[in-house]
Amino acid sequence: MNQTLSAFGDIEARYTLLKSVAGNAAKLGMDYYTRRENLTVIHKENDLQDVVSVADKAVEDYIRCELSKAFPSDGFLGEEGGALDLEARYLWVIDPIDGTSCFVNGLHSWCVSIGLMVDGLPVLGAIADPNHGELFHACRGAGAFVNDTVIRVHAAQHVREGLTGVGTTYRRGKESFLPFLQGLLDEGGMFIRNGSAALMISYVAAGRLIGYYETNLKSWDCLAGLVVLQEAGGIASDFLRNNGLLDGNSLLVACPGVYEQLSDLVGPSLDTDC
Repeated sequence: MNQTLSAFGDIEARYTLLKSVAGNAAKLGMDYYTRRENLTVIHKENDLQDVVSVADKAVEDYIRCELSKAFPSDGFLGEEGGALDLEARYLWVIDPIDGTSCFVNGLHSWCVSIGLMVDGLPVLGAIADPNHGELFHACRGAGAFVNDTVIRVHAAQHVREGLTGVGTTYRRGKESFLPFLQGLLDEGGMFIRNGSAALMISYVAAGRLIGYYETNLKSWDCLAGLVVLQEAGGIASDFLRNNGLLDGNSLLVACPGVYEQLSDLVGPSLDTDC
C-alpha cells in the first residue's frame, strides 16, 4: 500500500470486498431481471418517472449485509435503505440498481453502483454491469479498470470528436437541458442517453464517451463513478457542493480536452445548487 492510501486505513480489504460484493449483487440483480415480468413495481411518490422494484430492495439488503458483516462500524447511504451513521469515517453509498426504469422495461442499461467515502472524500468505486460482463472499479491513487484492463479517458479536443452522454429528470435543473442540447448540436456534437448515470460516467472513464451532463442526480447515482472517472484522468464538476451528498446536484464529467467547452455550454447551473 502506498503512503497516500495508508492514510485511509484498511482500504485494501474494503476494495477487495467491494469488487466481490458488487459482482455478486449484479448476479442477484440479473436473477431478478430474468424474472422481471413477475416483479412488483412501485412508482415513488406517485411519480411515473421514478420507480422501485422488489429487486432494488433485495439487492441493497444483500450489499448492506455483506459489507456490514466485514466492517460493522461503517456507515451507509442507500437509495432504498436510507442513511445509517452518516458521521462514520467510512461511508458506503449504494445504488442497488441504477437504471431501474430500464431494468423493469427489459433494457440492458442498468448496473449496481457502490462507492465508499473516507473522511468525506470519495475513495473507492465499483460499477457492475452484468448484461455486458463488465466491472468498472477504482481505488483512489491506484488507477481505474474495467475488469482487469486499465482504462483512460478519450483524447478528444472538441465535442464533435465523440459522443456526449446526457440526462435529465422532472427535478429542478431540467430548464438547462434543452439549451445544453442546442448548444452541443450547434458545435457539431452528438448525444446519447441510456438511463444509467453510473454507466455513462464509467463510459467517460473508459473513453467510450467524451463527456456526460445530467441536470440533477443523487449521490448514489454517481459517487462510485466519480472515483473511477478521476482515476482514469477525467474531470468532474464539484458534485458535493451545497450538501450534494444528501440533496443531489447537477453534474458534468468529461475528458480534459472538452471539459471547458462542455462547461461553457452548461452555463452557470454548475455553480448553483440544483
